[in-house]
Amino acid sequence: MKRPGNGNAWWTSPQPLWLIAAIFAWLLVTAWVRPLMAPDEGRYAGVALSMLHSGDWLVPRLDGLPFFHKPPLFYWIGAAAMSVTGPVEWAARLPSILGAGAAASALFLFLRRWSTVRQALLSTMVLVTTPFFFLGAQFANLDMLVAGCISATVLLAAAAALARERAEPWRALLAGAYLFAAAGLLAKGLIGVVLPVGVLLTWCVVTRRAAVLRLSVWLPGWAILLAVAGPWFVAMQMKYPEFFDYFVITQHFRRFASSGFNNEHGIWFYLPVLAAFTLPWFAWFAWALVPRRKDEDARPRLSDVDWLMWIWLAVIVVFFSLPRSKLVGYVLPALPPLAYLIAKHVLAGRSMEALWPKARAMTLAAATLCVACVAAIAIYAVPHGTRLRLPEGQAVAAGDQVLMLDNYFYEVPFYWNLHQTVLISDDWKAAATDTRDNWRKEVVDAGRFEPERAARTLVDRTQLAATLCVPRTTWLVGPSNAQIAHPWLARAQLVSAHQSVAAWRFAGSATSDAHCLDVAAASTPAPSSSSSSAPLPANGTATNGDD
Repeated sequence: MKRPGNGNAWWTSPQPLWLIAAIFAWLLVTAWVRPLMAPDEGRYAGVALSMLHSGDWLVPRLDGLPFFHKPPLFYWIGAAAMSVTGPVEWAARLPSILGAGAAASALFLFLRRWSTVRQALLSTMVLVTTPFFFLGAQFANLDMLVAGCISATVLLAAAAALARERAEPWRALLAGAYLFAAAGLLAKGLIGVVLPVGVLLTWCVVTRRAAVLRLSVWLPGWAILLAVAGPWFVAMQMKYPEFFDYFVITQHFRRFASSGFNNEHGIWFYLPVLAAFTLPWFAWFAWALVPRRKDEDARPRLSDVDWLMWIWLAVIVVFFSLPRSKLVGYVLPALPPLAYLIAKHVLAGRSMEALWPKARAMTLAAATLCVACVAAIAIYAVPHGTRLRLPEGQAVAAGDQVLMLDNYFYEVPFYWNLHQTVLISDDWKAAATDTRDNWRKEVVDAGRFEPERAARTLVDRTQLAATLCVPRTTWLVGPSNAQIAHPWLARAQLVSAHQSVAAWRFAGSATSDAHCLDVAAASTPAPSSSSSSAPLPANGTATNGDD
């Protein structure tokens, strides 16, 4: 049905508040559908939930130990959301949704003022229906949150520069840019400032805006940035003297330059990632880029906004292509300029009225693909730990222990809504010398900030009897075949299992018998008519503790 007025003129005058509300509603629509994925979503949601339960909103903690891989903004937002909703998936993903919403809203508002309304609307439609962007908005890690902060910083600062040139109000825009830069710094560290500065400085040089460079040393802006982001970093350095070396030197510079971390890929990695994960829009973009004879002599010069978007895209892709360690989500800040460039080439030389039927069909196809991707992940990529639930009527009591065997299942504390620290059993002497980037290294690194707490939390395999043979119940979580390495599990009650992970309940020892884990104590002699020993009880019917 056509709107009142001239044809599809409603396209050219969308109400910003309604559009922004629609953006957030769209990004939220399937955020609750699938369980958390391991390890990333379980890790970051678990740190946020731990912050809520502990009441310590200053120090991010992974299983009770200081976790300084990243700053706290994601955890603050997630913990605040879960304080209202409890531990539910969409609340754990709210920081990413807010980051994506900020990026899309800032893109629309910037283009609405400094380009055309139809360019603004189509660019925003392309962005929010790109599967890469949509899935990133519904993934509970830090990449989309910092991408939103970077995008808002770039667009607000560019808007301030353009407004200043035209003698329009610009200080509020620039203050907003510094505020989002501070948020980016609190979201994922230095890249929240370094990348926007790289984009904007390059844009000013290329477009010969030397005078605008003075905005980068605007003192009120730096006061905002330091007032918002500075206190947390100062507090952490004062509380933990090793903080600067670990957070800044190791997690930023060594991680950027070293080849010792996971996910090593070639310098070309992000080119196919962007092409594949932005379908179907990228296919239309590629088709629009094919030169036509009639267009060869009619190519317009790049506008200031065009230059900004091309430079923004190039800086992000080049920056993250340099280190050998690469993750798909790192390049999310490149999606807003790519969405603009796709819309720009799609619209080139075409009227909105003629293009609208194809654009509507493509938008519906892209949106359907977004939802289908979420459904596929919900069906085929569910971590087993998210399905490991305690039977009805059973729960971890306040005085109980929870111990994980030979692995840390990030998602279990979230789905069990645990308030206490989980004990983790492993060969911690070997783990301390292991340089591989894995869950053990995360926990060992965290433990170095509070060695006494780590000594209580990280249980060496040789100390299991001292931990379990006590007059209290211990809930055990481990691989479903853990009894091969731990035969004493025959004395525990299997309470839940899901494919490769299982949970047991161990009653402990009322007398603190140091031999309560001895397997021989669980064996029963066979009848005299047989020369063989009776087998150990099956997990599901085993007795608890030291009967």
